[in-house]
Amino acid sequence: MELTIQGEPAAHRGPFKRLLHRFRQTEAGQSLVEFTMILPIFLVLMFGLVDFGRAFYTWMLVTNAAREGARVAAVQGNSSSIDARIYDSFCSSFPSDCSLEPGKLTISKANVQGVRGSAVSIDLAYDFEFVTPLGGILQMLGGSNLASPTISAHSSMRLE
Repeated sequence: MELTIQGEPAAHRGPFKRLLHRFRQTEAGQSLVEFTMILPIFLVLMFGLVDFGRAFYTWMLVTNAAREGARVAAVQGNSSSIDARIYDSFCSSFPSDCSLEPGKLTISKANVQGVRGSAVSIDLAYDFEFVTPLGGILQMLGGSNLASPTISAHSSMRLE
C-alpha cells in the first residue's frame, strides 16, 4: 500500500513537503516553535551575565586604582606620580597591556600636596561599554535602550 497525502504519492513529493509532513506527524515542530519563543529570553540572560561580570570587574579595577592613587597622594606624591600609580594598578605595561582602556578613564584630584592633616581626594570615572548586543535586544523586546554606564570611584585619605 502506498502512502498518499491529498492524492499525491509520497515518492512524488518534494523534500520540503516531506519535511513538513514529518513535522506534522511528530512533535519536532512544536519543539522548534517553543525554542524560538525562549531563545530571546535566554540570550538576554546570557548577555546580561557576561556584561554584568565585565562591569563588576571594571568596577573593582577602578575602585582599586582610586585607592592606589589616594595612597600615593597621601604621602605627598606629585600629580604625575599619582597618575602613574593609577595606571600601574590596572596595566602591567602602560599603555600596551592594560585591563582597561586608559583613554576612557577620567582622573580628578583635589588637594594634592596640601597641608598635612587635611584630606586629599581622588575621583575616577570610566566610560564602560557593553560587548554584547544587550541594549539592542532589550530595545526589541521592551522598547527602551540600555545606555552604557559610567563607572566611578572616590577615595580620600589624610595627608601625612
